[in-house]
Amino acid sequence: MDEHNTDSDVNHGLVIVISCVATIGGFLFGFDSGVINGTVDGLRQAFDSDSVGTGFNVASMLLGCAAGAFFAGRLADLYGRRSLLIVASLLFLVSAWGSGVAGGSLEFVIYRVIGGLAVGAASVMAPAYISEVAPAEYRGRLTTIQQVAIISGLFVAFLSNYALANFAGASTAEFWLGFEAWRWMFWVEMAPAGLFFFALLLIPESPRFLVASGKKEQAVTVLTRLYGAIAAQGKVDAIYESLAADHHRPKLKDLLDSSTGKIRKIVWVGIGLASFQQLVGINVVFYYGAVLWQAVGFSESDALLINVISGAVSIAACLITIGLVDKIGRKPLLFAGSLGMAVTLGLVAFAFSTGSVVDGQLSLSDNMGVLALVAANAYVMVFNGSWGPVMWVMLGEMFPNQLRGSGLAIAGLSQWGVNFLITMSFPIMLASIGLFGAYGFYAVSALISAIFVHKMVHETRGLELEEMVG
Repeated sequence: MDEHNTDSDVNHGLVIVISCVATIGGFLFGFDSGVINGTVDGLRQAFDSDSVGTGFNVASMLLGCAAGAFFAGRLADLYGRRSLLIVASLLFLVSAWGSGVAGGSLEFVIYRVIGGLAVGAASVMAPAYISEVAPAEYRGRLTTIQQVAIISGLFVAFLSNYALANFAGASTAEFWLGFEAWRWMFWVEMAPAGLFFFALLLIPESPRFLVASGKKEQAVTVLTRLYGAIAAQGKVDAIYESLAADHHRPKLKDLLDSSTGKIRKIVWVGIGLASFQQLVGINVVFYYGAVLWQAVGFSESDALLINVISGAVSIAACLITIGLVDKIGRKPLLFAGSLGMAVTLGLVAFAFSTGSVVDGQLSLSDNMGVLALVAANAYVMVFNGSWGPVMWVMLGEMFPNQLRGSGLAIAGLSQWGVNFLITMSFPIMLASIGLFGAYGFYAVSALISAIFVHKMVHETRGLELEEMVG
């Protein structure tokens, strides 16, 4: 922190309120990602789609996510972090309503892509916004709340899906006002999306964006509210100093080293972190969890309940990480997470390798079924205690002020692009190389990610954003 600032000057209540409002975007990110999990059967039946078509219906949102993350990073440099989150909140509302009323695959895909734009924007802007208002000594903890919010959104989506399917009798059965339960699964999201919109109107713009935009007086006002009058001017000066060497409006060209013309190393690290977080297959569990557990013999109701348990385990893991991320640092958590995921994914793959196909479905022995279930939930817990939250913490803080918007744009595009490929490929992998092959691939990716962290990632714990170098 600034040398003129003392802990007593910091308006902790305001910092926490701002962070919590921003993380409603994370909650919607999680809900929108998880709600599809319980609607797969409904989509298949309503739109009469095959495995590839169903895969595209599920993965279509991710195309919007990739575009949303890329353009949000750039547009936020022009119009502000909060402004982009307000637009995202409106897109969440439109998508939730439209996905439920869709009468065909094309219409559904359009609304899911709109939702994807919102998810992509929220995924990169919420952690960036939090990192730009939070004090360095607990910035990691506050940014980690983003992952708690994401998992809470997933958990609520799973719980909502489970409850609606149970009340109706099945996700494809009629529930209320003549509409099937799977349509109501989407409409539930409209409540938190509306809350997000109104809450965003009550919080200020990022002070670092205001300084970069030449709005010094507004920045001083916001920083005074956050850190006190004495520290505010010092922080404004520090932000200006970090931008002074190359003071212009941030742009994509900043990602290139001006002396060599090559992409900066920090950008490659961001791309690597974003990509490996998806190559380990976490969203296969989130998006296809119900399908996965039904494939090894569980009923739809039991499969949806397992998702609820996974969500609860994930929240517990994130809460543990909140207590560790500012104490032991980001890099140790990422490295340990990589090794833990490699082991647990390997155990899941082994369990699936022992199965036999009965009536077209994979069947496991009781012991192997238990191993698969326990190892899969252990994997989810390890992910959400490491790569889940820490990747977003790193992306939100690792880039210098001049590069943050553009760096997040590229990293976000990579994250959602790889997410799309992994999600789209899973039904195809399931039909060709089976669950053993798919989970074996994810296990190897986790092992490679450990090497990447060891070689490429540098610790950011305790550093002010103005101290980040590219």
